Amino acid sequence: MPMFNIIVSLFVTMLISAGITPFVRKLAFVLGAVDKPNARRVNKTAMPTMGGLAIFLAFTFATFVLLRPQFNTHMLFSLFLAEAVIIITGMIDDIKELSPKQKLFGLTIAALIVYFLAGIRMTEVNLPFVHFELGWLSLPITIIWILGITNALNLIDGLDGLATGVSIIALFTMGIIGFFFLTVSEVGTPIMIFTLVAALIGFLPHNFHPAKIFLGDTGSLYIGFMLSVLSLQGLKNVTFVALVIPVVILGVPITDTAYAIIRRKLNNKPIMQADKHHLHHRLMQMGLSHRQTVLVIYGIALIFSMISLLYPLSTFWGNVFLTIFLLLGLELFVESIGLLGPKRAPLLHMIRSVVKKLAKDNPET
Repeated sequence: MPMFNIIVSLFVTMLISAGITPFVRKLAFVLGAVDKPNARRVNKTAMPTMGGLAIFLAFTFATFVLLRPQFNTHMLFSLFLAEAVIIITGMIDDIKELSPKQKLFGLTIAALIVYFLAGIRMTEVNLPFVHFELGWLSLPITIIWILGITNALNLIDGLDGLATGVSIIALFTMGIIGFFFLTVSEVGTPIMIFTLVAALIGFLPHNFHPAKIFLGDTGSLYIGFMLSVLSLQGLKNVTFVALVIPVVILGVPITDTAYAIIRRKLNNKPIMQADKHHLHHRLMQMGLSHRQTVLVIYGIALIFSMISLLYPLSTFWGNVFLTIFLLLGLELFVESIGLLGPKRAPLLHMIRSVVKKLAKDNPET
C-alpha cells in the first residue's frame, strides 16, 4: 500500500475515533459505567467511563478494513481475540467493579492468547558475554512483561488526558524506532502502532481537562495491554538495546509503578493498596493545577522518549553510561518531589553532605 494511502487511513482512523466517542459516552451512561466522586478521585461530578471502547472500535476498523493488507492474517485475528478479552474485562469492571484477582484473570487469559496464538513472545537473551535460549522461561517472562506494563499504565490513569497523552508519546516514539530500525518485513508493527496513535489522538480532545469522558479500565487496561504487546515485537531477541528502549519509552508509568511498590513496602502497606502519592498526586500537592500537572508529565514522557532515540545510535558502552546517568537523574527528580516521602532522599542527602563538607573545607576568603 502506498505511503500516501497509509497516511490517509491514519487520518480517517483519528476522525472515526473522535466521531464515535460521544456515542460511547452516551452508552456509558446507559450501561451505568460512571465514575462517581470519592476520596481518591479528582473529579467532582459523576463522569462516564469506558472511553477505551471508542479507541478499540476505531483501531479495529482501521486494522481490519482501512489497512488490512499491511498485517498478517493469523496475527491480526489472534491479537483481536486477546484485545476482545481485555475490552470485555475492562467494561465489566467499569460497570460492575471487579476484584483485583478477577481483573488479573482476564489479563492473564489475554496474555496467554498472545503467547500461544499470536506467537508474540520473548525467546532468547543475547547480551554481551551472555547468550541463551529462554526455553520454558519464555512463557512466565512474557506473561510478567504483559501484566507489568498493563498495570503500570493503569496506575497512572488518574488525571484527565494523562494516560492517553503519555501513551501517544510512548507509542509514537516506539513507532519511529520500529519504522527506522526494524527490517522491511516487520513494517506492519510500526504501522499498527501508528494506527493506535491515531485512535488515541482522536479520543484525546474528549479526554483532556476538563474531560467529557474517562478512559476507564476499558481504556487504561486496553492501552497498557497494547503497549506491552507491541513493544514485545522488538523483544523476541532480548539484546541490551532491545530491552532498554521500551523500558525507557515507558519511563513514566514504569517509574511511577516501581516507586509505588517501594513506597508501600517501606511503609509496610500492601502493594495493591491504593494511595494518593503517585507522581501526579505529588505534583498537584506541590501546587500545580490539574492541567499543569498533566503537561509537566507529558514533558517528562517526551524527555524519556528523546533519550530512548539515542540508544540505537550509540555504542554499547555509550548506552551503559546513558542508562547510568538516566537512573541518577531520575532518582534525583523522584527524591526532589518526595515520591517516597520527605525523609527518604538518600542521594540528595549525600549530595548536600558533600557540598557542606566542601564548603567547610574551603571557606570563602
